[in-house]
Amino acid sequence: MYHSLIPLIGWGATLLVCALAWWKGGRPEQLGAALKLATSLIALGVHHLLKQDSISIALLTADGLLAVGFLALAIRYASLWLGAAMLLQAAQFSLHAWYLVSGLERDRFYAIANNLVTVSILVCILVGTLLAWRRRSKAVAGQTA
Repeated sequence: MYHSLIPLIGWGATLLVCALAWWKGGRPEQLGAALKLATSLIALGVHHLLKQDSISIALLTADGLLAVGFLALAIRYASLWLGAAMLLQAAQFSLHAWYLVSGLERDRFYAIANNLVTVSILVCILVGTLLAWRRRSKAVAGQTA
């Protein structure tokens, strides 16, 4: 399926961060991780099931849904990591829209920018998870003291 180790590392990081968010994160981290994992799986399916001319529109739609999902979570939970993830996802949506409207072929710049945004969103989810875990641990320690 993959011709390189890099996509496998990316999927491993995505699954690891999402699993940690579900295990140790709060409700916003769990929902954010679920959104990210769902859209990553959609993107995987898009690349393997659709024809080349339909991929851009499907990816743009998935990116838009993820951005709106992060927006809804940011409004509901007022978390800085969610705001950062939402802005990053909006940038990724803009990248896809720019390439689609301009009729550009996806190139190295597109791949690098897309992957950097994806990694940055995973870092946002990870930071949110670690902060929620730490906050909960301090609360538990405060109750037992």
